[in-house]
Amino acid sequence: MRLRILRHATAAALAFAIGTVTAAPKIGELAPTFSATSSLGNTIRLADYAGKLVVMEWTNDGCPFVQKHYQGNMQGLQRTATEKGVIWLSVISSAPGKQGHVTGAQAEALTAQRGAAPTAVLLDESGAIGRLYGAQTTPHMFIIDQKGMLIYAGGIDSVASADVADIAKARPHVQIALEEALADKPISLSLTKPYGCSVKY
Repeated sequence: MRLRILRHATAAALAFAIGTVTAAPKIGELAPTFSATSSLGNTIRLADYAGKLVVMEWTNDGCPFVQKHYQGNMQGLQRTATEKGVIWLSVISSAPGKQGHVTGAQAEALTAQRGAAPTAVLLDESGAIGRLYGAQTTPHMFIIDQKGMLIYAGGIDSVASADVADIAKARPHVQIALEEALADKPISLSLTKPYGCSVKY
């Protein structure tokens, strides 16, 4: 009898836990709000950027797919976007002890070393923001419009490889979506499959 009660309690707890997991946001819905600590120690809130386009890029410097894009095109994409007033948030959701976990100082050193140009680097070692957005891979890319709506989610481009040479062959999903958003046009491809290393929650 005691074992049966324990099984029921465990099942109930599991059902409760599953029921309380926040579903990933959908295209055309409001992006989940959050606050996070940046690599500089500042508190960053999504609400701070109301009225602006926001890119969220999940990253892990130890991932070969991230290394591919930081050897080929990520910095240029960041720079082009931010020069046009886009907010670019690089998010590190690697847990302590997992690949890609860094301190604020280490994140700043990486930004300088790679010549990266995000608006801010967010340290999400609890994985709360990653889970809120359903971030699966590094990189996994999201774009939020000026009204706070999610308008793009998925891969940075269309070729799922870690080979720098494949960048030129790929459809640059994020670049095209940003150009369309900045021109106030509908996003022609708003949901794609992300690829890369799994986020190290």
